[in-house]
Amino acid sequence: MRRTKYLNRNAGFTLIELLVVISIIALLIGILIPTLGAARDSARSLRCGTNLNQIGVAITMYLGDHRESLPQVRIDFGTGEIVDAPHGGNIGSLFGGKKGLLPVFGIDTVGADRRPLNTYLGGGGFGEDDEVEYFSDPSDTGTSDPFLSFFPHIDPKSTMYDLVGTSYNLNDHAPDTDPNGEIYPTLIPQEGGVMPPIANTSKTWVCGDQPIYNYDDGGDRGQRWHHGAVKANLLYLDNHVQLGVSVPEGPVHTTDDYTFLPDPDWIERFTP
Repeated sequence: MRRTKYLNRNAGFTLIELLVVISIIALLIGILIPTLGAARDSARSLRCGTNLNQIGVAITMYLGDHRESLPQVRIDFGTGEIVDAPHGGNIGSLFGGKKGLLPVFGIDTVGADRRPLNTYLGGGGFGEDDEVEYFSDPSDTGTSDPFLSFFPHIDPKSTMYDLVGTSYNLNDHAPDTDPNGEIYPTLIPQEGGVMPPIANTSKTWVCGDQPIYNYDDGGDRGQRWHHGAVKANLLYLDNHVQLGVSVPEGPVHTTDDYTFLPDPDWIERFTP
C-alpha cells in the first residue's frame, strides 16, 4: 500500500514542468503564426492569379469580337447614365463585375447585366444584381481613400469588390497627381474605341487588382492587400500573370516589372 501511494504522489507534473511546457508551446505558436499568415496570403494571391487568368481569356475573346477595343462603359457625368462614345467618360471599374455601392459614375446603377466583359465569363448571362466572383480578389481589404468620407452610409471597411463592383481595373489611364481627372489615357482612348498599338505586350499590363492605382491622383489609398505592402497582381497583354508586383510611390508609369504606357513616348502626346 505504501508503494502505491508513493507512485500516485509522483504521477503528475510539477509547476516548473508545466511552465516549461507552456513556454515551449508559446514559442512554437510564435514561430508558426507568421508562417501560416504568409501561407494564407500566398494562397489568396494564387486564387487572384486564377481570376486574372480567366479574365485574360475573356479579354482575348472580347478583343476578337470588338475589333481590338477593350470592354468599356462610358457615363454621362451629369446623369450617371450610359452613353455612346465619344460622349461622356470611360469608367474603368465598369468593364466587369457586379453593381457597386458608391452612388457616383453609374457604379450603383450599372449591374452585372450591363458590364460588358461578364458575358464572356461564367458560361451564361447575368442578372442586374448577380454576383460575379471572378472579379473578387480574396486579398481585397478595400481602401482608406478619404473620398469615402462623403458617403457616411457606406461601411468604410467594405471591399473594393463591394464598393465599385470589382477588385480589378483595366489599364485605362496612367497615374497622375490631379484628383479632378485623368490626364493620360492609355489602352482606352479618351474618346473611346480601339486600343492603340502596343510596343511591348509582355510588359504592358491590361488588368490588375486595384492597388496598381494606389498612388493615383497624388494620394495614398491604403491598399496594402498583399503581405502588408502596396503590391499588385497583374495580367499582361501577352496573357501572362505576375503576382506581388511592387508599386512605387508617386505617379510612376514604368518600372522594371510593368508599364502603363503603350509605348515609351506616350506621355509626350499629352504634355503641352
